[in-house]
Amino acid sequence: MVDKGHGRIETRQCVVAHDVSALGEVAAQWRGLRSVGRIRSTREIVNGRAKGEGGTEWRYYISSTQLSPERFEAAVRTHWGIENQCHWVLDMTFSEDDCRIRVGDGAENFAILRRMSLNLLKQEKSRKTSLNIKRQKAAWSPKYLETVLGISPK
Repeated sequence: MVDKGHGRIETRQCVVAHDVSALGEVAAQWRGLRSVGRIRSTREIVNGRAKGEGGTEWRYYISSTQLSPERFEAAVRTHWGIENQCHWVLDMTFSEDDCRIRVGDGAENFAILRRMSLNLLKQEKSRKTSLNIKRQKAAWSPKYLETVLGISPK
């Protein structure tokens, strides 16, 4: 597959192996493992707009289904599209990239709290407004925070 845009050309080639027996005992560590895929991604910079440099990367994936190389690659792209979209929303709503927590489990704990908060804000339907505004309103209004949390005052 070839993608052109943002000042670069990216070419991807996918190979999928359905016979995982060659992995031996390693395959037993992943219950339900049905295939292993490798995607070779070659990036070529075509103008000065693109950030970074060209080059080749090899990425490896495991799957619980047997897919053709085309479907496997599409599944990987869909997965990363969802991951990137979720990360973008978390960064725009909670400034996740600016988080400087690095000690112990703090970073992972706060990431879980941000995702929980994001889900609660998305579920709150009384106002049709941005997640960022909902977050700010929940911070400023205890009554609205109770609405977001789904609790009613006694």
